[in-house]
Amino acid sequence: MRLTREGIAARVAQDIPHGSYVNLGIGVPTLVADFLPSDRQIILHSENGLLGMGGTAPSGLEDKDLLNAGKIYVTEQPGASYFHHADSFAMMRGGHIDFCVMGAFQVSRNGDLANWRTSASDSIPSVGGAMDLAAGARQVYVVMELFTKSGESKIVANCTYPLTGTACVDRVYSDYAIFEFSAGTIKVLELFEPIELSELADRLALELKDARN
Repeated sequence: MRLTREGIAARVAQDIPHGSYVNLGIGVPTLVADFLPSDRQIILHSENGLLGMGGTAPSGLEDKDLLNAGKIYVTEQPGASYFHHADSFAMMRGGHIDFCVMGAFQVSRNGDLANWRTSASDSIPSVGGAMDLAAGARQVYVVMELFTKSGESKIVANCTYPLTGTACVDRVYSDYAIFEFSAGTIKVLELFEPIELSELADRLALELKDARN
């Protein structure tokens, strides 16, 4: 069956390897911290100046001075460190982040990313560090529900919203499937919804390659 928001986060967490430095975006990406395998050392980075971030703080045990970039109360791992915002962005821009996990409004078949604003006149720009991560992270993973509330696909031939980065998305983890992007080709690594690949391709109006084992 289709994955829930928590299910998407848990599935992404399975694919983060031991020893990785990872930045988690706001929303569903934040949930990934709560599902990381306990047998791996994974160092979480928050752009507001925290390295060694832990999962979400339990209710009633929040530290008022310990928040991530999305203003969510979090915990810290042993050895966590704190530093200036500028140093944090230098880590992101300098290629020191192995994986970033972000949400998106649209991802194109070429791996272009649009996640900081829509084209609506009342849309509030919210870029944060997304552009820096899209350009600087070694791997860019997007998590999102595959269709909008009106049924439109968020994976498109070409983005119609302002771009965050071009040809930067490596994978999309959605409620329907996991997609991998390479040189204009979209591969399906896993299907969660009981739907034929051809039917999903028709709904997306895009060619999909079957890369399931």
